[in-house]
Amino acid sequence: MSRFYFCILFLLLIVFAFADPEYNEQLILEPLPQGSLLASFNFRSNASLKSFKQQHFRHIPRSLGQILQHAKTKELHLRFSSGRWDAESWGARPWGGVKEGGTGVELWAWVEADTEEEAFSRWITLNHALSGLFCASLNFIDSTRTTWPLTAFDPVGDHSHTDMSKLHLLHGTLPREVVCTENLTPFLKLLPCKGKAGISTLLDGHKLFDASWQTMSIDVRPVCPEDASGCIVEMEQTVNMVLDIERSKRPYDNPIPRPVPTEELICDTSKPYSSSDACYPLDILSAQSWTLSDLFGRRIKGSYLATNILGQPTESLCIKVPHKHRIDTSDGSIERIDSLKNERCYVLPSTGLFEITLPQQDSQAVVSRPIPPLYASRSFTGHGQERGGVQTLLTNPSPDTTISFVYFETLPWFMKPYIHTLKAQSITSLSPSQEDIITSIYYRPALDRERGTQMELQITVHPASTVRLTYDFEKAILRYTEYPPDANRGFDVAPAIIRIHPDPSRQRPEAEYLRTTSLLLSLPTPDFSMPYNVIILTSTVMALAFGSMYNLLIRRFVGADEMEGYDFGKVKARIRGRLAGLRDRWFGRARHRDSEKKTQ
Repeated sequence: MSRFYFCILFLLLIVFAFADPEYNEQLILEPLPQGSLLASFNFRSNASLKSFKQQHFRHIPRSLGQILQHAKTKELHLRFSSGRWDAESWGARPWGGVKEGGTGVELWAWVEADTEEEAFSRWITLNHALSGLFCASLNFIDSTRTTWPLTAFDPVGDHSHTDMSKLHLLHGTLPREVVCTENLTPFLKLLPCKGKAGISTLLDGHKLFDASWQTMSIDVRPVCPEDASGCIVEMEQTVNMVLDIERSKRPYDNPIPRPVPTEELICDTSKPYSSSDACYPLDILSAQSWTLSDLFGRRIKGSYLATNILGQPTESLCIKVPHKHRIDTSDGSIERIDSLKNERCYVLPSTGLFEITLPQQDSQAVVSRPIPPLYASRSFTGHGQERGGVQTLLTNPSPDTTISFVYFETLPWFMKPYIHTLKAQSITSLSPSQEDIITSIYYRPALDRERGTQMELQITVHPASTVRLTYDFEKAILRYTEYPPDANRGFDVAPAIIRIHPDPSRQRPEAEYLRTTSLLLSLPTPDFSMPYNVIILTSTVMALAFGSMYNLLIRRFVGADEMEGYDFGKVKARIRGRLAGLRDRWFGRARHRDSEKKTQ
């Protein structure tokens, strides 16, 4: 009998050893105020580190795995973002801001190398390879757009002390990059199901890029247990977007918004000017009903890997709504209700189309999101084409908690800040000194056409206070060949990155991130038509001068009587005859007028 159990145990070990790498996918839908909906897609693939090094790829795509191996990249984080997260209306960011990036494209990675020169060379190789893979302009991340952060980012993966001594962190941004369907298509190709099954079938470019805010992220990192045995490589793909329910429900064939009919308007009759032809509309007290087909234009096509290696079904879709709300779903799904978290999760059927319907509900019953730990806004100050300033407002909404964070800012080389003008002032009545607000400064000045400015500040904001961070800068004059085709639009400045330190006592065990909006810098722009005018004028003058000189040097001047076959006497006689004819006609008319006068 013991031999029988030993055989069964041996077979189970073989099954677990050669089991498929784990793959999980989950979609979380969460209604937001003002008729919005937050949709968070998460796809996670795992593979053993041994199989990854031997290039045995299955759920982790070979195209990305070979790029990371060739560039000696141990940890990768790539972001595609557009829009702005409205923290005042929507609350804290999803995933604590870890899965989002600044406007455009943002990339940071830990590259293994012995020297900084070798690390930068592999960084350029990585950018060029990812540029071709994701159809993005990552190849434009050169030395002027690359920084070496010190405290803004920490490695998320598990690295040994030996590996950390050889890892170099590099960071680059492209705030001008426009995220579009060309980036979504290769993103879906990295999934095991290629967007043909599971929740990824809802990802449609028309709906995704029509969202008020959206971000796509790719994270690759090593994960090891405490005993460093059985390490795996984890690849996580995330898509977060905020949909406007009313705009998403517009049909494809008639997307133009139409005004609400007069009889359907809900007017505020308490206004003194309220009448049959004057209406002040009331706020919508009830959220709209919606379905997956209304929001994403399609339904979920079955499920992909609906069970784990133990054969247990996995929950692929969750909705955060109060327990009392009614939700209608397609047949074949399994529902689990968590009343404490106000969450409902569903196990999708393995085949068929899955639809979910949320009827009209009271907007006040929407699950409230937590308040963000910090509010940040950044803008330009000053005027003129020579100098300017930057102002950042940092607000701590907590009434009893002091918050400390890293303020990381990257500036282009043609935007030269004056570090002596850096000031941090509290707007509240109890104003601490600048030394109490900025505890440390790391500043790396820019070099013209070689690298940008890097600035990392350790800042502390006291409870219920707002700090104004300001500094002045000077605008450089570029060569006319360095201006983009739309030079009058301006130059995009990358958003500032804020890393909030973890605070276990305040239920914040991990660091949170938030980013400000990007800025549009206007530089002195020359008149690009002037070179064209100079070229035209110079070419005209040269043509006239060269033509005259060439005519004088090449033409041969001879007398008319020296030409063969030319009778100069006949020409003279013909000219005299013509002159005599003109004279006779003129004087003949004069005599005729004199004779008429005499007859009268």
